[in-house]
Amino acid sequence: MEPSTYTEANFARLVPHPGAEDNKYSRGIVHIVGGSGAYPGAAALAARAAQRSGAGYTQVWSAPDAVHDVRAGRPSLVVRPWDSLDLARALRRDASRNAAVLVGPGTDGSDVVTRDLLEIALDSRLPTVVDAGALGALAALAAERSPQQLDARLGNNAPLVLTPHAGEARRLCEGIGENPGSASDIAEVLARAYHAIVALKGPDTLIVGDRRHYLMREGTSALAKAGTGDVLAGIVAALLAQGLDAFDAAALGTLLHARAGSCAAEKLTDVSVIPEDVIAFIPEAIRKTR
Repeated sequence: MEPSTYTEANFARLVPHPGAEDNKYSRGIVHIVGGSGAYPGAAALAARAAQRSGAGYTQVWSAPDAVHDVRAGRPSLVVRPWDSLDLARALRRDASRNAAVLVGPGTDGSDVVTRDLLEIALDSRLPTVVDAGALGALAALAAERSPQQLDARLGNNAPLVLTPHAGEARRLCEGIGENPGSASDIAEVLARAYHAIVALKGPDTLIVGDRRHYLMREGTSALAKAGTGDVLAGIVAALLAQGLDAFDAAALGTLLHARAGSCAAEKLTDVSVIPEDVIAFIPEAIRKTR
């Protein structure tokens, strides 16, 4: 795999600024599928991050008993209860638009519903980010299929981005019967087996796929709190919806996430930063990157 080198000018050019003729749909539609009754906040964080990252229209599909909590405090969010038929119709409708899907925040990877929602997202052929519980569902899907069957399921789909932390990456490796050693080996194995761009999260985030790799070194310990991964997934989904290719979306998304965390830490200290603060500082991260 070839190393990818991004200069500050490269990243500045990737930031998707709206044009004079853009509207809410042309700026990118993000469908976020997540938010169980137990964890509605994960979907809310991802959705707010997507909005702050430029998506023109953000819609959340959450568990029926989570709709009120996901919508609370953010009137601009469109929130609907997840329903397989309604979701499939909506994704088919947006297939010809600038759109992307994020599936997984606040879901249970062992839940049948999560598996069904993941399958619908994959079938949509929209650029898709898989995070949190949906990573567990993807690992289970892989464990049930031969490598050839998994290739047939994922190989011809639209761009796929996986955003696992180390534990989730190990689970994905178990799904394909692999046990690689180093982080770079893990990311390469997952990218190849799942036909995906893999952003392996950590103090330094390693992005692998499409015969390329990139190490994002601007991480901060201020981001080591529950919920910041949901923020990252929302940022990446928004960039995909605005037309970036999957590798660039993962690279720029992880950079903006890290810089937002650093900006928040400068203001609030690395002790006190919470995911909502990271979202609030996304505009500053974009300003710095411009």
